[in-house]
Amino acid sequence: MTMRLAVDVILWSTVCIVGFFCFRRSPTIFRKAVKDGAVDFVTVIPRIAIGVIGSGYIAAVVPQELITSWLGPETGWYGILAATIAGALTPGGAVIGFSIGAVALKSGAGFPHIIAYVVAWALFAFQRVLIWEIPFMPARFVWFRAAVSVPFPFLAAGVAMLLGKT
Repeated sequence: MTMRLAVDVILWSTVCIVGFFCFRRSPTIFRKAVKDGAVDFVTVIPRIAIGVIGSGYIAAVVPQELITSWLGPETGWYGILAATIAGALTPGGAVIGFSIGAVALKSGAGFPHIIAYVVAWALFAFQRVLIWEIPFMPARFVWFRAAVSVPFPFLAAGVAMLLGKT
């Protein structure tokens, strides 16, 4: 069984099990959950398709040399720093962040570099900090949270480098 098939089987099994327990609890709640899930599915799938197709176009247009010169495996920690900064500055949600990461991987970026990019994007998305975190949390807390999170993209990339050598 391939890894992708195993993940699909695990995910669908989980959905079926949770659905079964939901139905046992209340058929009315089950019907509402199925309806809400279907609406979410119809809403999200086009966005994912646009992101995936768009990332294919971007991968075809962006010169591979540009990606490898900034994020290639031979760029080492400087490339990881560049990926971390790029991740922090990337606006948008998962469709944007992961699509850009996929484009970079297709174009020759190193795995540790894209891991640092994704971790930085998840932790530091600058527009999210400005639009969501600071208005809802004290600024001192937000900056402290960001400061203590700084090592994580580098730690994740370092672990990826260590695991990649085995």
